[in-house]
Amino acid sequence: MARQRVMRSTSLAIVAGILALFSALAVQATEIEISGAVPQPRKLSLEDFRKLPRVEIPVEEKGKAVTYSGVPLVELLRLAGAPLGEALRGANLRLYVLVEAADGYEVVFALAELDPAMTDTRVFVVDEMNGRPLPDGVGPVRLVVPGEKRHARWVRQVVRFRVLEG
Repeated sequence: MARQRVMRSTSLAIVAGILALFSALAVQATEIEISGAVPQPRKLSLEDFRKLPRVEIPVEEKGKAVTYSGVPLVELLRLAGAPLGEALRGANLRLYVLVEAADGYEVVFALAELDPAMTDTRVFVVDEMNGRPLPDGVGPVRLVVPGEKRHARWVRQVVRFRVLEG
């Protein structure tokens, strides 16, 4: 009897955890959050994201030419008031951006790596590939980092950008 209660409790806990995860993913998949050490944290709906000025990003992926469409990450950071340009000096050079995916995958960029006043490296948040929405399991938005030899920081299913102090 006690064993059945433990098994039932365990099963219920697992089911509750799975439902909570799916519920969180469903909510997160419809918003892009920019938070942390920024004066104007934001949550952008996908509709709001799609209204931002867009760029086309031609890249080679797995030996094939692909064109992504999206927004430079630095523009999302500007919306939240991240210190960029002349404001990116001194203590602000310790800031970094933690990119979080719906599945818990995380990568880091120094804020200076993203600022066009500091580097020519460009990082993009995209929602289309070859004129179509990103496929399930990749989108609704992902990170694309042209020029990186390995695509380890090409995060799928991005849900949050957190500016943090190192």
